[in-house]
Amino acid sequence: MQQPIIGIIGAAHASVKGCELAEQVGALLAEHKCTIVCGGLGGIMTAAARGCTQAGGTVLGILPGADVAAANPYVTYPIATNMGHARNIIIAHSAQALIAIEGELGTLSEIAIGLKLNKPVFALNCQHHVAGLLTVTSPAEAVTAVLTAVAKDD
Repeated sequence: MQQPIIGIIGAAHASVKGCELAEQVGALLAEHKCTIVCGGLGGIMTAAARGCTQAGGTVLGILPGADVAAANPYVTYPIATNMGHARNIIIAHSAQALIAIEGELGTLSEIAIGLKLNKPVFALNCQHHVAGLLTVTSPAEAVTAVLTAVAKDD
């Protein structure tokens, strides 16, 4: 059976709190045998990838540029797209559900794409307010919500 693929989306320039939350989410997802997909760069992406990798999980990094060397050191499989922000569509399509942590305009685009695709999208410490975006208050709640949502789709 395929492991669930969960998107972790968020700010490239994140706060310390956001990075702590992302690292916890990444670790919890790995403990539940999920693969994470992210943008593969810094901030929330690095923190989630670090948590996942250190807990024995797998990280897909969908990079905006053409160089796999640009991926953060915790990405298991860097995917160079040379598509810039259009890579956000690949992230949203690849994930069965998404967790937004903090976030800037790129995160907002991933939230919108995920919702347009009828995927569950959860917000943790995220300032964006979009119809259909589900708010969670802790890494444990985020992971439980995602696992519940993914199980319903099986």
